Amino acid sequence: MHYLGKMTLIALLSLSGISMAAEKLAAPAFTPEQEARIGEVSKGYLLAHPEVLLEVSQKLQALQQEKRVQDMTAAVIHNQTALLMDGGSPSVGSKTAKVTIVEFFDYQCIYCARLAPEVERAIKANPDVRFVFKEWPIFGQRWEASSQAARVGLQIWQQKGADAYLVYHNALFSTGHNEGKLTVGDISEAAKAAAFDWTKAADVQGTLEETNGLAQLLGFTGTPALVVMPSTGADMQNVIVIPGMAGAEVLQVAIEKAGKSSAH
Repeated sequence: MHYLGKMTLIALLSLSGISMAAEKLAAPAFTPEQEARIGEVSKGYLLAHPEVLLEVSQKLQALQQEKRVQDMTAAVIHNQTALLMDGGSPSVGSKTAKVTIVEFFDYQCIYCARLAPEVERAIKANPDVRFVFKEWPIFGQRWEASSQAARVGLQIWQQKGADAYLVYHNALFSTGHNEGKLTVGDISEAAKAAAFDWTKAADVQGTLEETNGLAQLLGFTGTPALVVMPSTGADMQNVIVIPGMAGAEVLQVAIEKAGKSSAH
């Protein structure tokens, strides 16, 4: 029997809950003639029911994504100090908050732009939650404005604090300019709205490099990437990693889950 046909049939049997039959099939329990016949039957079935292949593919993808998120969660727990105690990254909310949300983002990322108003809603709805913004300009090599926007954001945070940073942050995303459309003029206007003094800009390259290194350690491969976690006592059950877009409702559920955990 062809190897692919045998493995496909094993997958089909597994999905049907016939694990014992699948285990037997994995062993060389059939003659060459029997294997050939089984191959013909499985091929005929799959040709008649191609939706089964889609089901198998979706199941495998779901298992792979679940494993990926579990690995990220374990990495978050291992690196929680770097996530929660980095004074170089902008943050909004009390440092004694029981729940912290950390967002890795790029101003040129269209999904980050879609996420920005959702995060703004979550901030307004949860004044007792701390939000940390990790400037991660992954499109910097393609679009220089990506790196420049990130640098200015960090400089505004260091010079003017949380309120000014949020003004700049939201102003840039509200332009609707992303995927290479963000301009130097956009950055200048947003910085002006935050009353940024360009002559006193700090060197923030070290923070950018640390954030990039941390993102790699966590296994993040793109933006946005979100971590919702209790500020103390993080474990595999109370850390929520969201590698992608999320609405305010999803964030609220994650906040409540992490908050309940931290209360015990």
